[in-house]
Amino acid sequence: MKRGEAIPPPTLGEGCLQRYDPEALKDSDGTEFPGAAELWKQLQDKPAAEKGEAQESPAPGRD
Repeated sequence: MKRGEAIPPPTLGEGCLQRYDPEALKDSDGTEFPGAAELWKQLQDKPAAEKGEAQESPAPGRD
């Protein structure tokens, strides 16, 4: 039985500019997320308390 392995797609650039080659990506690479735009909008519309972010409050004694 052959062991599984992960092989990343080819990349372009170097260092901070390194990214996956969009021409080499296939549907089987898992790059499609058709609901991404809707999810992003929902997350942006939620109040900070629902997102789990701390509410900033002024320091005691300061106005």
